[in-house]
Amino acid sequence: MPPAVVLVTGVSRWLGGALAAELASDPAIGRVIGVDTVPPAPEVLRRLGRTEFVRADIRSPLIAKVIESASVDTVVHMNTMASPAAPGGRVSMKELNVIGTMQLLAACQRSPLVRRLVLASTTAVYGSSPRDPAVFTETMQARRVPSGGFARDSLDIEGYVRGFARRRPDVGVSVLRLTDVIGPRIDSPVAAFLRLPVVPTVLGHDPRLQLLHEDDAVAVLARAATGDHVGTVNVAAPGTVLLSQAVRRLGRLALPVPGPALGSAGQLTRRAGLAEWSPEQLRHLAAGRVVDTRVLREEFGFTPRFTTAQALADYGRTLSPVLSPELVATAAASARDAVEQVARGAAAVSGLLTALRGDRRPAPSVPGLRAVRDA
Repeated sequence: MPPAVVLVTGVSRWLGGALAAELASDPAIGRVIGVDTVPPAPEVLRRLGRTEFVRADIRSPLIAKVIESASVDTVVHMNTMASPAAPGGRVSMKELNVIGTMQLLAACQRSPLVRRLVLASTTAVYGSSPRDPAVFTETMQARRVPSGGFARDSLDIEGYVRGFARRRPDVGVSVLRLTDVIGPRIDSPVAAFLRLPVVPTVLGHDPRLQLLHEDDAVAVLARAATGDHVGTVNVAAPGTVLLSQAVRRLGRLALPVPGPALGSAGQLTRRAGLAEWSPEQLRHLAAGRVVDTRVLREEFGFTPRFTTAQALADYGRTLSPVLSPELVATAAASARDAVEQVARGAAAVSGLLTALRGDRRPAPSVPGLRAVRDA
């Protein structure tokens, strides 16, 4: 049975607004109410369709009146902040993420009509550490528990949601742990980072990236809001790419720097208004993170339309490459030729030395140097 009244928090951001618009396009849903502290931008407002926008702060107990007066039966919580805003900094970010969630859950608990709650969480709750497993499942915990920032807030939020589920067992609770979302329209931290003409990387590290296309993010959230699945689900696209591959495919330049110096590079880009990096994002650049999506496919019943490579390519359409693909291909071909020449020269030297020694045994084979892999 489709929901009668859906409330979506955080509709002034791209993902929240896109979800509200998607739900509003479903004629089976009676009403869609969008809530945020600031009104949406004109282009977002036009896309919202029949969504009713209510300017309200989820940190205030007044959010309970909105839920009660509109007879809301489904709540999708997306009003969390991934990076500190300039005016309020980390204090304002934590108030919105943690205090706002507590007030929203309290309002849902008091309303007898609420029967479904969807939380847009993040795979950042698994942290990033050199001791991490190759793939995280939903039952695993962080090897290195995040000590602050968005990842720490998300851990606290999920804890509050689990407590709510115990107090209201009649409410179906679905927690979606989204990986880094990317696409032509969304302005996410990973998109801002890969948009830099010169992308700083951690010297000696080449982490695996697992992405999610913005259209798939909207589709999976809409499915969670209108479906009946209960539990925690990792949401990510199939496949991974190395950070070095992502940089090359987007035509950017990589700048390997020592790990301790990456924080200083982040401060420079933040002051220039180019990208905002948190300590947890810096650790992600060194260790990476990959999650298992079996539950998403087999139990939740959703398969992303875009792979990680395809999501990256679709985002790349919006960028003007610093390095042209032709130049990258020429440099890669030259590197392959050089490697092959070195391999042939090493084999010739090995054969000559064997002949000079008069050794009739077969000359030891020289391990072939691996050709430069195409990005």
